[in-house]
Amino acid sequence: MLDSKIVSVKGSEIMLESNIDSRFNEIYDSTNRPVLEFITSRCSNTSNINDIFQDTYMELYQLMNKRGAEYVTDGKALVFRIAKQKISRHYSLWKRLQMFVPMTVKDKDNEEIELSDIAADSFLTEDFVVNQIMLDNVKRYIKQKPDDIKKIFYLFYDMDMAITEIAETLSLSESSVKNKLYRTINELRKLLNER
Repeated sequence: MLDSKIVSVKGSEIMLESNIDSRFNEIYDSTNRPVLEFITSRCSNTSNINDIFQDTYMELYQLMNKRGAEYVTDGKALVFRIAKQKISRHYSLWKRLQMFVPMTVKDKDNEEIELSDIAADSFLTEDFVVNQIMLDNVKRYIKQKPDDIKKIFYLFYDMDMAITEIAETLSLSESSVKNKLYRTINELRKLLNER
């Protein structure tokens, strides 16, 4: 008799996890695109978009694990509220953190490494240094551009979105997106060839 109670408790735990996962996936599938558009339109720095997007859905999942799948009655409203809070918290924290200078570099696998942890000859080869300089020049150049160009570059290169999707997300015409993207690419080519 005791064994059947243990089995039924374990079975209900598995069922609860299944309900949470299926409800989370349902909410994610129906909201991920508009939430990404919302976050993209509100971020002043495109490098923050992925972190805020992931943090938003991570908090949703943790909330559902803590309170249960039935706790979420309006998934869309909840996700947008979480995203708004994440954006607000991130930028207030970001302002405080800007006082510090980062002491990290990215290696060839795009992983950050503390400068104090590496030997001078371990991976800082000439190719790495040249590529890093070029990448820094491109980033610096793009940062000087208006927000719409920064967002177009982020959505096109980091998020692999098509030009039609970018135009829809940013409420621009396709020709405007193409023009801004290709004009900036040509400017970058000239800049890099000069250097």
